[in-house]
Amino acid sequence: MLRGGEAVVQDAQVREVTPEWVAEATGGRLYPGGRPVVDLHWDSRAVGPGFLFVALPGSRTHGRAYAKEALAKGAHLVLSDRPGEATVEVADTGLALLRLGRALRKLFPGKVVAVGGSTGKTTTKEALAQGLGFPAPSGNLNTAPPLARFFLTLPKEAPGAVVELGVDRVGEMEGLMALSRPELSVLTALGEEHLLAFGDLRGVVREEARLLEAPLALVSLQARGVLEGFGYRGSWPTYGFGEASFRGEALELLPQESRFRYRGRRIRVPYPGLGPALGALAALAVAELLGEEVEAVAERLSRLVLPPGRMERREMGGVVFLHDAYNANPLSVKAGLAWLAAQPGRKWAVLGEMKELGGLAEKLHLEVAEEAARLGLKPLYLGTHARAQAALGGEAVETLEEALLWLKARVAPGDLVYLKASRVLGLERILELWDA
Repeated sequence: MLRGGEAVVQDAQVREVTPEWVAEATGGRLYPGGRPVVDLHWDSRAVGPGFLFVALPGSRTHGRAYAKEALAKGAHLVLSDRPGEATVEVADTGLALLRLGRALRKLFPGKVVAVGGSTGKTTTKEALAQGLGFPAPSGNLNTAPPLARFFLTLPKEAPGAVVELGVDRVGEMEGLMALSRPELSVLTALGEEHLLAFGDLRGVVREEARLLEAPLALVSLQARGVLEGFGYRGSWPTYGFGEASFRGEALELLPQESRFRYRGRRIRVPYPGLGPALGALAALAVAELLGEEVEAVAERLSRLVLPPGRMERREMGGVVFLHDAYNANPLSVKAGLAWLAAQPGRKWAVLGEMKELGGLAEKLHLEVAEEAARLGLKPLYLGTHARAQAALGGEAVETLEEALLWLKARVAPGDLVYLKASRVLGLERILELWDA
């Protein structure tokens, strides 16, 4: 029995939306043959029975070319800019998906917390979700298609939800905020990122600042400083290890974990580095803002599990590796280097290229190298700017194989090796090949 786009199926609450509901939500024209859907996907390879296939344009081909394949695999409905059997036809599938996501979000009665910023988004999202016990999309699924899917499959009885909002083009945050309609947003940090789209830091700030349009916004001390530097003023509550509304104290960034005190409580996070500590602090602050039990959140944070590539500790042959190469920008690299410099014993940094920095790429890579030298580190650099960086202190190689040989010739049991680069460089291959 359908009510407001929902149905009770097999004695369990399952979100089920009809073709008519999808057509109304997207403003599309419905063609016969469709059936109610319980899930959606934009990749025909991932479609199964009961799915809505969203035919989005791709870099090489348009999803509309796979509509028949999706239906053959059991999809109940197609969202496309072309007419067809079991299809909702719209003028623009990307815009229609945003409308659909907004409509699905309205079906969820719980509170939504959104996380954005230049770095630390996924770590903070995981700390919030696990600390509060709220569902969240896995990994860094932070764009409109997976967010719409998340709200379609989100149980309405969940006490709340946490979403990550990731942007790499002008205007994207406006759409994601309209889709997710968060009651509370968290701005983690502001720094150079995706400069091919945003041009410079001012452009980054302009885009990420749309997060502040939520009814309540929590801002890190670092982000507040950048916002104020660009003329933004507000009475946002802040979090950080300093003079913040929600203040962490006695921070210890240890080789295997992070510790600090909050409101007199001892907080332990089972990951090293400032990023996990700040993520945990944000979760404690949000718990207070939402009226959640802080003690229970702190206990859950002691069991935090982050996705791979985010201060992920591995030990091989007595050598400790910190795999932090899921992604990189100047802000996150400098934070990682500061942590590394504070660790005892022999340590090595392997720094790959930071992508999507546009015309400022060389300047920003050299700034990272200058910071490494200031901290007394001599990294091994890879990438387009490696030789220029190495001239400031360190060495340069051209390939991952050369980097592996360089490390093998120098690293000994008991040493610490920090790996940081943009994901496309595949720096984790060093770990895969280490014992080969």
